Amino acid sequence: MSLARVACIIPARDVADRIQATVTAARAVPGVEVVIVVDDGSSDPTGDYAAASGAIVVTHQRGRGRAAAVESGVNALGVLEQRDKRPECGTVLLLDADLGAAATRAAHLIGPVVTERADLTIAVPTDAGGDSGAGFDLVETTAARGLTELADFTSRSPLATNRCLTRKAYELASPLAAGDGADLGMTIDLLRAGLRVREVELDLVGADPATGLAAQLDRALTLKDVTRALTARGLVRHGLDGLKESGGVRGLIDKLRG
Repeated sequence: MSLARVACIIPARDVADRIQATVTAARAVPGVEVVIVVDDGSSDPTGDYAAASGAIVVTHQRGRGRAAAVESGVNALGVLEQRDKRPECGTVLLLDADLGAAATRAAHLIGPVVTERADLTIAVPTDAGGDSGAGFDLVETTAARGLTELADFTSRSPLATNRCLTRKAYELASPLAAGDGADLGMTIDLLRAGLRVREVELDLVGADPATGLAAQLDRALTLKDVTRALTARGLVRHGLDGLKESGGVRGLIDKLRG
């Protein structure tokens, strides 16, 4: 299994307007051998466009969430390697589906991993919160607090999803925490196992974030997934108290609005 061989996994849902540019850019990143797009229950032609751009597409008939999409992508990679007798990829690159041409910058995430200077690299924006957590919303603050208390790690972007890790590190972190808790859970698990986690200042900017009630609901559900990941790893007091005090999903939305 060679670290220099990279498999790119892209969870995607309803991003037909951007997936082709993202796949094209990801395929051009040095070292990337295969791009696998997991179409997580899209209602638009995301999967068709991804395939037309050269990606291998795995389809979920209904949305199953980020963790399931990542796991389906890596499982598909293993099937392809065995079926086609491909050399095994020792490095996994996880990218957002809406990055477009910015996906070419992911080469900066790959370098430290393939040269064995890190087991996991995480892209953090140049304007991320920093040690003080300035600019964090409720969800990020909860994640950052949990990451510090459970793994003694101060993160500038605790929920960052664009990341690169060795295949062995991925296997160590599996099964992933459910839904949008996948990345936070992965970071905590690898830090606790003594692996090297490195944040890389890198602006991988996708589409403008959605707004409105639907976006607030999504953020509230993300907080639920984050709290589940933290409580499963031992942060019982803060995690459960946060849920009880929130007043449920409606209460979470009200907090996010504030």
